Amino acid sequence: MKSPVSIFCLVAALLCTVTLAASGASGQPSDGLRKRFLDFKAKAEKGDAQAQFNVGLSYASGQGVENDDAEAAKWYRKAAERNHASAQYSLGLYYAKGQGVETNHTEAVKWYRKAADQNYAKAQSNLAFCYAYGQGVEKNEAEAVRWFRKAAEQNDVSAQLALGYGYHKAKGVKQDYKEAVKWYRKAAEQNNATAQNNLGFLYFNGEGIEKDYTEAVKWLRKAAEQDIATAQFTLGAFYFTGQSVPRDYAEAYAWLNLAARTDGNAAKLRDDLEKKMSPQQVAAAQKRTQELRAQTAAKLKSGAK
Repeated sequence: MKSPVSIFCLVAALLCTVTLAASGASGQPSDGLRKRFLDFKAKAEKGDAQAQFNVGLSYASGQGVENDDAEAAKWYRKAAERNHASAQYSLGLYYAKGQGVETNHTEAVKWYRKAADQNYAKAQSNLAFCYAYGQGVEKNEAEAVRWFRKAAEQNDVSAQLALGYGYHKAKGVKQDYKEAVKWYRKAAEQNNATAQNNLGFLYFNGEGIEKDYTEAVKWLRKAAEQDIATAQFTLGAFYFTGQSVPRDYAEAYAWLNLAARTDGNAAKLRDDLEKKMSPQQVAAAQKRTQELRAQTAAKLKSGAK
């Protein structure tokens, strides 16, 4: 069974930004936050790069001052021009998203590169994505891999996943299943659901590692519990057929039912299975679906960052 892995699942890594936080129950900045902002502002106006970055963060998050993306971009730029890596990365994000500035992928690449050259892992990862997609720079898979590797070696989970995918599917490097396993595992151990799914399939197929159905089920279950439909469908099929796990129609039905929300094949297999079940078994399976749905929601909530 092959996994329909796609690097497009990684695009979300480019869309991350500073989390907006409430500044007080009344919607107005608290005295403490306001004082801190004013302290940052005073230092920033004297040319302190860290303070300039902090002012940008304050405007971006609405902490101590009203949210204003244009002002955030202005202060990020001031700090970035003083070679502040976090500010360079943040300004790159703003250009990539058109937040506080006009969308300009060439400018995004410019600022990502400045931060990446300072060994800033998130910027290295985002620069790699730009090369992978040809966004703001000429597409170059080998260059994408080079920057993904730099970020992955600093434990950036998105880069580890992307590098694993590159070795898995021969994108920018020669296909090497052992290297794919290595980098997928690093991301999977950081609880990346897509890496867990992909690692599970490599164990199932015996690609880059000795075939091990127990390990395959282990990693596919972790991915399924984070709402990866491919993993849910596969687990359901396993329980239906007794492949790698004891046959269990209720468990099969429940996992297929979860996957069926987005996977027509899962819905078809679930419906075929239902014909083999008594009304009591179906009722029990539907109850199990609700349990799994609640568990999945709880895991996603606890893993949210």
